[in-house]
Amino acid sequence: MSSTSYVLRDSATMLRRNLKHAVRYPGLTLGTLMVPLIFLLLFVYVLGGTLASGIGHGSSYINYLAPGIILMTVATGSMTTAVSVCTDLTEGIIARFRTMSISRAAVLVGHVVGSVIQTMVSIALVIGAALLIGFRPSADLVHWLAALGIIALLSLAVTWLAVALGTLSKNPEGASNLVMPLALLPFVGSAFVPTGSMSTGVRLFAEYQPFTPVTETVRGLLMGTPIDDNAVIAVAWCLGISVAGFLWATKLFNRQA
Repeated sequence: MSSTSYVLRDSATMLRRNLKHAVRYPGLTLGTLMVPLIFLLLFVYVLGGTLASGIGHGSSYINYLAPGIILMTVATGSMTTAVSVCTDLTEGIIARFRTMSISRAAVLVGHVVGSVIQTMVSIALVIGAALLIGFRPSADLVHWLAALGIIALLSLAVTWLAVALGTLSKNPEGASNLVMPLALLPFVGSAFVPTGSMSTGVRLFAEYQPFTPVTETVRGLLMGTPIDDNAVIAVAWCLGISVAGFLWATKLFNRQA
């Protein structure tokens, strides 16, 4: 069997391990899922009327909001990833793996693929909830697939970065805190209101951070709004973060493990 086959086999084993953990101990996963659901309900039923009037979306504010909440699910899922990786490193299971014939790369790949799968399942639940309370996308099947592809690419990028931050942390609590700014990025973007309504300094940051072009691309694909060059910028951000996160995570992991 080639070295690549060993890595794939071991990665599949680590993936099964992480998915079983998610099923047996769902508290952390459900906790991160509840955050976007709570914000969806809060912004639609409590703040939606005022915000809709302010940005000129009227009763269709949920159609503007839902793509941003979907991407918030990706951001909050990064906390679960970072905590899981840090827990493995601090509770001794990695030391046990070192005594076994297991590819080092497989441990990280298992975490990443497992986290992306969990995130996409959470996104499906958030989309379902949004549809139940009035979200009405105009996308056809092709545009839905394109939107889900962009979301999956962002999830991969954020997950690799979260793995690096989890590896960097000394304890699970620190991992949760370290990844918090990443989870808050959708708030300082176009998820809830257009960036043009923000003050100059905040607007400049919002327009040039990665979540804004991804949000505008997903919103355009689902709702038919203009995308312009946001799709190219979104893909570039996602690929760049994925590569940087992968290199950083593997370097830190190899140093510790």
